[in-house]
Amino acid sequence: MADALMAGFDYVVVGAGSAGCLVANRLSADPACRVLLLEAGGSDRNLWLRLPVGYYRSIYDTRFSRLFETEGGEGTGGRPIVWPRGRVMGGSSSINGLVFIRGQRDGFDDWARMGADGWGYGDCLPYFRRYERYRGGASQWHGALGEFDVSDLRNHNVACDAWLEAGQQYGLPFNPDFNAETTYGVGRYQLGIGTRWRSSSASAFLRPVRARPNLTVLSGAHTTRILFENRRASGVEYVRSGRTETVSAGSEVILCAGAIQSPQILQLSGIGPADLLARHGIAARVDQPEVGANLQDHYQARAIVRLKDKHSLNDHVRSPIKLADMGLRWLLGRGGALTVGAGQVGGAACTDHATGGRPDVQFNVMPLSVDKPGEPLHAYSGFTASVWQCHAASRGTVAIRSADPFDQPRIAPNYFAEEIDRKTLVAGLRMLRDIFHQPAFRGLWTEEVLPGAGAGDDAALWEFARTSGGTVFHASGTCRMGGPDAVLDPDLRVRGVDRLRVIDASAMPLITSANSNAASLMIGEKGAHHVLAAAGR
Repeated sequence: MADALMAGFDYVVVGAGSAGCLVANRLSADPACRVLLLEAGGSDRNLWLRLPVGYYRSIYDTRFSRLFETEGGEGTGGRPIVWPRGRVMGGSSSINGLVFIRGQRDGFDDWARMGADGWGYGDCLPYFRRYERYRGGASQWHGALGEFDVSDLRNHNVACDAWLEAGQQYGLPFNPDFNAETTYGVGRYQLGIGTRWRSSSASAFLRPVRARPNLTVLSGAHTTRILFENRRASGVEYVRSGRTETVSAGSEVILCAGAIQSPQILQLSGIGPADLLARHGIAARVDQPEVGANLQDHYQARAIVRLKDKHSLNDHVRSPIKLADMGLRWLLGRGGALTVGAGQVGGAACTDHATGGRPDVQFNVMPLSVDKPGEPLHAYSGFTASVWQCHAASRGTVAIRSADPFDQPRIAPNYFAEEIDRKTLVAGLRMLRDIFHQPAFRGLWTEEVLPGAGAGDDAALWEFARTSGGTVFHASGTCRMGGPDAVLDPDLRVRGVDRLRVIDASAMPLITSANSNAASLMIGEKGAHHVLAAAGR
């Protein structure tokens, strides 16, 4: 390995996350192309990372996740919010809640309208289909020959089925496939699951090709900065086992470090707002104010009711008989509660603030209740329905605190800086309450635990949301692609330098309306296509 490192590589890919594993796979498919993949975390060979429901244990586990802390603000009641990001092979795709949904078609068309030519939904769909192995079969919407497994929901719950009926009584149509023509309506989520196990970017794209002689994977390698020869990215510096190492890239350096660390690495390398870099003694190679700007995330508020009967997973996990049944259903039938993700059913709807008939809120529904993943489920029969705004108007920033690459950057999400965001979330909470009170669901519960009977008007609901809500773990947008002022051009090349790209969720000009992992994988697939096209491969 030492000789290989000394000899250098054609491509150095930083970050073995959702996009990074896919990019490394596609580039190394050519035996003549030498690829190095650097990952700061370690192995993903752990039961909790493979078992679908294991996200509940792993997402805040510091063995697999780096816990970033945001700055508090008025929109969060002064609270900092913890943002876990995968620090393991597969990145956040190894610890996320498995919900597989691309988001609204119009959202991708917005990317193109915002200057990201070639990134409209019609342009992106072939790349979604290329990596997907949908267990329901190929169609105009789905691929069936890719490596990333996608399955329909394999666990049905009485209360969730009643909620879906109540949503239709409220006036929302039933949607059999959120990844087809529209996300509007209520239905069951698809999940990133194969026969029994989680489908992560590492299991789908990296593990099957790990033995390629032209692919080198280094774990425990924390990238500290990009190296340059004049304006050309020539390699990277990283720290591994306490030693600082460098490696050259003959063709390109590709950042796939995510919406927090890709802008951080750029800033540490002298690409970012000149005044920020100067404060930390870093010479500005490219004065680019947009690096670290445009930060977006989904912020959710949860409504919880207490069920009359024991239809909640809160009850089932405390019953030895139910636990045994869960295990048998998973082992023999490849389904049941052990295959659930962070959302079982849900949908998208239009509040009074929606424009153009496009849904402005997304629902996420689970037959359980808990304060946060990793903590014990509540002792009562809880049922949770959460809501987030699809496209918030507020924007935040990511900025280095110092020149120390191990120092967490300053993350200022700026949640709810715009009044429309507050109004939309409150309207979404009212919708959830209305669905709870529809005939199909009203007889199932006895008490609204959250927000609670005391939160009667909009002011009280807003106070509840800002003091009790939190992230849905969808950070994006901090190295946006687009027109001349954007960090990246539509081929994901960093403007102002040569042979450097960013291929991950930070490239999104606008956050997807729903969960972001499917789109991050698509960015990896399409980004790899642009790299190969530029090289004539």
